[in-house]
Amino acid sequence: MTSHLTAVTQYSLSPPLNHHSLVASTIRSTRRNNRDPAAANAIRGPQSALTNFLAAHNISAQQIHQDYQRRVREAQEQADAEAAADSQDKENESQEDGDDVDLAERQKRKRKEEKALLKIKQSKEFKRRKFDKKARGDVDASDDDAIARNMMAKAVPMPGQFENCELCKKRFTVTPYSKTGLLGGLLCGKCSKEMKDDEKKEALAKKKKAAAPRGRRRQTESDRMMGDVKPGAKSLVEVCVRRVANVVHDIDEFGDMPQNIMDRLSQILSKQRVITPRVLELFLRSDGDRIVVYDCGKLETEDFQKMFAFMPNVETVNLRFAGQLKNNVIEYMADKCKKIRHLQMGAANLVSDESWIKLCAALGPNLESLKLSELNDSFKDDTVKQIVKHCPNLRRLKLRSCSHMTEASIKHLANLSKLEHLTLAVAQQDTSPTSLVSLVTSLGPNLRTLCLEDYIELDDAVINAIRDNCKNLSKLRITGSSTVSDQAFSELFGGTSVIPPLSYADLSDNRDIDNMRPDGPEDAPIGFGDQGLQSLMLHSGDKIHSLNLKADRHISHAALLATFDGVKKYPFLSDVDLSFVTQIDDVVMSGIFKSCPALSKLVVFACFNARASRIPAGIAVIGLPNAQDNIIQEGGLDMRDL
Repeated sequence: MTSHLTAVTQYSLSPPLNHHSLVASTIRSTRRNNRDPAAANAIRGPQSALTNFLAAHNISAQQIHQDYQRRVREAQEQADAEAAADSQDKENESQEDGDDVDLAERQKRKRKEEKALLKIKQSKEFKRRKFDKKARGDVDASDDDAIARNMMAKAVPMPGQFENCELCKKRFTVTPYSKTGLLGGLLCGKCSKEMKDDEKKEALAKKKKAAAPRGRRRQTESDRMMGDVKPGAKSLVEVCVRRVANVVHDIDEFGDMPQNIMDRLSQILSKQRVITPRVLELFLRSDGDRIVVYDCGKLETEDFQKMFAFMPNVETVNLRFAGQLKNNVIEYMADKCKKIRHLQMGAANLVSDESWIKLCAALGPNLESLKLSELNDSFKDDTVKQIVKHCPNLRRLKLRSCSHMTEASIKHLANLSKLEHLTLAVAQQDTSPTSLVSLVTSLGPNLRTLCLEDYIELDDAVINAIRDNCKNLSKLRITGSSTVSDQAFSELFGGTSVIPPLSYADLSDNRDIDNMRPDGPEDAPIGFGDQGLQSLMLHSGDKIHSLNLKADRHISHAALLATFDGVKKYPFLSDVDLSFVTQIDDVVMSGIFKSCPALSKLVVFACFNARASRIPAGIAVIGLPNAQDNIIQEGGLDMRDL
């Protein structure tokens, strides 16, 4: 009975036999039982009882065998389908990402595969299969690699059988979810989990590695917006400055750092919004004459007072977003800092008009430059009048977004006879063209830069006053007008104009605002158009460095082609903004690249017809979504390709 049970157990654990093996096994067992009557009688009793039990419950041995064969067949079909799918995925992945696979990893896999093939070639099963193929007369019987690879692909145990783990050699039960190792063998549950964790770590590492170029590209795009597209590495000074900015919280003092480097550090730290009271102390020097902070958003009132107490000899003060600057600080500065010559404040809305008057009275004739912006609660017309009275030697004045200023302030400013640089973006709705004509007539002969921003009612009379009086201009900004004609702009740079060639011209947003006629009136074109462009480039093309024609939508395609034809040269033009000039296309852009050999920055937002133009290396083209892909990487511009 024991021998019978052992035989049954071995049969249940052994691989399935074919019909010939089953018959031979049955014959051998019958012969042994006939030779041993005692054993035959011992077996015949339990067999008879088992047979009766199976018959009573409608259980057939043939049915059991058929069900087993069916399960084996389904498992084999499932395994073959999964293997085919994995093979197809690996093939597709290798085709798509073949160039990205690391060479060392491929060599490692190849060595492991060769080792597995060598191990299979040394097995008895390999020799038997090779002998059978030779016996059948197969022509490829000598191809050992083909036989070994076929064995490695098909020698996969079916679910329910036992197998040794490829890594730890531990014996385990094969399931449909058993993972395949690098050598083609199966892995146990523990090793499968470890391998899966390793794959996750590798994927995460690759993701982090791939994220680094995006960070670098973000910095590159930021530099491109600033016009910095010099090929190659940054200068040593720039690298050091950026490194210092990254570890500024670990620095005790800047030492004898030059002032221009400190200004660059202030720009970087202000952009990162990390200028705190602790960082501010690094910029304070008792012997310094200049303090520049572009973002004072994190500074308190005490920090401003400390600033002026620590630097009594300061001459240049530039404080932006100074929301916590109050009257007591302004009065303290007026009392202690008598040498201030250049003053710039932004968003100092807690300072009253009385404090501004006290400060200007204290600084008096020494004040040469005054720049104020975003003042919503102070700086009324009377304050402007007092400033003109106490500071007659002002040479540079910039006023932007001062809400309480009216046309009366414009009239007071006409008395500053020594002004050389004037920028006004105040009282745009209240100021009449007559006041602007009077202002330009009074100050025009000494002005070197003139900026009148967003004065909608600015008309041809103001342009004619500029043409007749501003004989020393090098920078002109006239923006936001909807009444100046194209003919007036043309005459501004031609005929009897006294304006010398300009180095900076900003004539953006000058157009007819009637949406019912997007091209403007035909009889008398409004805004900066074809005549103005041709006259400007003929007048200042040899000297101009920066040109801004944003949103001048009445410029035609023909005028652009005539101006930037590739034959005319503008040797110093390096910064051009043609955003929202819808006539810009690839041909015009190619002409710009040819006509402007010194070009470093071109802005073309909303120029939807320009998409495929080839961009020379070293030029920042901003506004095109695919500009990075169109850059010529050879370092030079091949004129035959344009």
